Amino acid sequence: MAEPSWQEAIRIRLVERNAKQTAFASIIEQYRRLAQQTKLLKERNASLLKAVGSVRPNPSSSTVYIPGTAGSGEDNPVRAAYIASLESQISSLRDELASVYKTQGQNAQRLLAMNETLREKEELSRIDSENLRKARDDIAHLRRKVDQHNEIMAEKDRTAQVLHDEINTLQLELGQIEERNQILVKDNAKLLQRWLDDKQAQANKLNEANDLYEDLRSRHQAVINWQGQAQPQNTPAGTASGITMASQSGNGVREGEGKKETTTAGQRSQPETQQDQSPNG
Repeated sequence: MAEPSWQEAIRIRLVERNAKQTAFASIIEQYRRLAQQTKLLKERNASLLKAVGSVRPNPSSSTVYIPGTAGSGEDNPVRAAYIASLESQISSLRDELASVYKTQGQNAQRLLAMNETLREKEELSRIDSENLRKARDDIAHLRRKVDQHNEIMAEKDRTAQVLHDEINTLQLELGQIEERNQILVKDNAKLLQRWLDDKQAQANKLNEANDLYEDLRSRHQAVINWQGQAQPQNTPAGTASGITMASQSGNGVREGEGKKETTTAGQRSQPETQQDQSPNG
């Protein structure tokens, strides 16, 4: 699993810093050891010089005491100073070795602690990386959902625009239809009024024809009654019948013809009534 970029940058910087700081570590360590040895040698030389300075001439002889010659025995101060210097050097070396062991133990403890910390950090880094991967997956999924929602909203907007255009078109068509309906209502009112006027005129004509027919019928009945009263007084039956027929022929009205005319008039009025049932007149 790849580490995050910021952790890799920190690790690289730490490695560079350690490389810069430990570039001259061996030289510094050698100089430190040289300084310690120089200090020890100076201390030893100082002790030797002090021991040499403490040497006095032998009062029982005319010779001078020379260090390292026979007869010096255990009272040789130079040897004692040298031995003391070596013992102090050994003691310092032992102290240094103890401090080195102590430092090594502390470093081992620190190394174990740092290894444990590193393991914990790696575990935390792994968890963070896993969480980051899940977060990235969630972000990608949410972005896909957002894109889908945007596409759905765009499709809905297009559909709403189409519906709006259709509504406007239907409103225009509805306005035109209402205008045509108003025109048709006005035309129907005019046609109905014309039809009613025509029917009223036909009814008036029919009433006039009926009045005329009643008048002619009453006149014809009056002539028949007059002829019936005049026949038995002035003429015989044959002459009366001839006069009656002559008068009927002279008036141009016969009973059959009157009935026919009545029937014709009655039949004529009915088809005209049926013909005028149309509202167009």
